[in-house]
Amino acid sequence: MKTPVLLSEKINDSKNLLPISDAVQHALAVTKRGVDELLIESEFAQKLARSEQSGKPLRIKLGLDPTAPDLHLGHTVVLNKMRQLQDLGHTVIFLIGDFTSMIGDPSGRNATRPPLTREQIEANAQTYFKQASLVLDASKTEIRYNSEWCDALGSRGMIQLSSKYTVARMMERDDFTKRFKAGTPISVHEFLYPLMQGYDSVALHADLELGGTDQKFNLLVGRELQKDFGQEQQCILTMPLLEGLDGVEKMSKSKNNYIAITEPANTMFAKVMSISDEMMWRYYDLLSFCSLEQIAQYKKSVAEGQNPRDIKVAIAQEIVTRFHSKQAADDALTDFVNRSKGGIPDDIAEVSLTGAPLSIAQVLKQSNLCASTSEAMRMVDQGGVRIDGAVISDRNLSLGAGTYVLQVGKRKFCKVQFSA
Repeated sequence: MKTPVLLSEKINDSKNLLPISDAVQHALAVTKRGVDELLIESEFAQKLARSEQSGKPLRIKLGLDPTAPDLHLGHTVVLNKMRQLQDLGHTVIFLIGDFTSMIGDPSGRNATRPPLTREQIEANAQTYFKQASLVLDASKTEIRYNSEWCDALGSRGMIQLSSKYTVARMMERDDFTKRFKAGTPISVHEFLYPLMQGYDSVALHADLELGGTDQKFNLLVGRELQKDFGQEQQCILTMPLLEGLDGVEKMSKSKNNYIAITEPANTMFAKVMSISDEMMWRYYDLLSFCSLEQIAQYKKSVAEGQNPRDIKVAIAQEIVTRFHSKQAADDALTDFVNRSKGGIPDDIAEVSLTGAPLSIAQVLKQSNLCASTSEAMRMVDQGGVRIDGAVISDRNLSLGAGTYVLQVGKRKFCKVQFSA
């Protein structure tokens, strides 16, 4: 692919600043809701004004590397913002980083990230846009793969691109600095990642790029490269990282504190209900499409004595409705209430085991309710195991042949058909 053509349009010409209309003010308010930073706000306001005047939509870019097959609610924080911008009439570009995945994004990491194989990338990429379409309007979304222009660069183009950024500038990046001071190895190819992500913005002529707060350095590289290529520089918008179910670490599959957007409705509902009352407001800010006025009213109601659980039900139903349906959300609420009263849900898994009699710890492990026998015994000691609704306290209990409904904690159920 040839070097992207230069744009002749000048940037932020103070003599030609456009007035900010009410519509632009509204669009700016929508854009800024829940964000960490919008850089540079005055530039973006002018982009919006120019778009309104010309009728030409802005090009909004989000890049995701297909490093895992499933998306979770943490990913949807930025996807929700993309949808809001899409609803304002702008062009959103869902960029799948099939090339950059082979490098491995070092953002926020204290060690070299193992690159994925082409087979892993292709398998994960197949599900990414399908899941993202649960948030975005797929019919109005431009889907691109950065191998389209990155492969075409070749070795000569890669060397030329690398000449545009210094090692000193790369070392301004916090995670690189920490690793260097700690004596932790930094591979040369890791310096290529922000350059390639920045080159994506050049290739796509992006007006705005979105990312998490951990992507700020990479997004700024995009601005600098666009300047080098004579393009109008993109603005950047960073979104906060959503904490997971533990309320401490960012939501991550590796930390097992996530809510996948493809999880069953009942599981999704119950997981949202498990977050703390304090964290609930964070989820409203970053995940809900409720108006700011409605959220303020919810906070006022809680301050006046309403049970926070009622407000948490509202966002749990909103999220389940978004990824399933209103009926599924209503059914999930019914199921949750039933479980809270000690009832047994309708959709529990069923397994068949042999070898009776067998210790309760082995039964819990083999039915995948506990990861190990030691965990199973610990759950029994804590009173977290029920058989047919009755709490058991004997870790040495053996189960004979028969059919049992086992429960571990509040959400794990299994119907076990046990034979000799």
